[in-house]
Amino acid sequence: MAAAVSNAGGLGLLTALTQPNSEALREAIKETRRLTDKPFGVNITILPAINPPDYGAFARAAIEEGVKIFETAGNNPAPMVKYLKQHGAIVLHKCTTIRHAKSAIKMGVDILSIDGFECAGHPGEEDIGGVLLLARAAQELDVPYIASGGFGDGRGLAAALSLGADGINMGTRFMATVEAPIHQNIKEIMVKSTEQDTIHIFRTLNNTSRVYKNNVAKEVVRLERRPGGAKFEELRELVRGERGRRVYTEGDVDAGIWGASVALGLIKDIPTCKELLDRMVREAEGVIDEMNSLRKPKAKL
Repeated sequence: MAAAVSNAGGLGLLTALTQPNSEALREAIKETRRLTDKPFGVNITILPAINPPDYGAFARAAIEEGVKIFETAGNNPAPMVKYLKQHGAIVLHKCTTIRHAKSAIKMGVDILSIDGFECAGHPGEEDIGGVLLLARAAQELDVPYIASGGFGDGRGLAAALSLGADGINMGTRFMATVEAPIHQNIKEIMVKSTEQDTIHIFRTLNNTSRVYKNNVAKEVVRLERRPGGAKFEELRELVRGERGRRVYTEGDVDAGIWGASVALGLIKDIPTCKELLDRMVREAEGVIDEMNSLRKPKAKL
């Protein structure tokens, strides 16, 4: 899928943590390179986990395979950023606040992804929407940035550009494409879903995550909201990664937890990556042309 995105004119990213180990990532990089001669990158997200992966091994494998573009996210990325920059990589870091964005700039990142509250996965704990964050980024940041969270069409792309972003970052929308390596049933469920079909879990644990609102997610929230709340140990079996992977392999929407953003409300079909990106560019250009037409000459009075 990363190759399909890059071949379509975007920047495809391999997610390191979808691989069982660094050697599997190495093989995924080789396979992607066989499928595209365009640039692609690797995402390394550093987050709390039941069994933390060897992040350093993933980074070393990608560097050794010649990857030059990395997306980082999560907790304390400074050592990872330092290592990647020492090896000449371009580093894009995801942030949910302007404060964190400025810290990342000090670490030496080249590009920022500004993630609004609308995003899938971890939106931070401050609940700030993308429109405000992007406008603040234009005021405060002196490195390029892209917009992330809730984007899925050309109108959103045009809006992000108007707010100072140099592009957009999409995850949920790309899940509902022909090339996405997930079960067809899940793609079809995404088409039928709306922006109201996501929910936040782990709010009481200060580790908020936006996921699809299925029976497992609702049970996690129920346990969190009961008197006295819930400890992670009580939720562990519900949120295990193995269960989440079954969603994608077996097509059972309630098998486990799976991430989705409010971009669900924009998904109406399952195109190829090229069809999606070509359509988005046409839509964005149309919106920009419409905005230009709003300019009127001053009255000569």
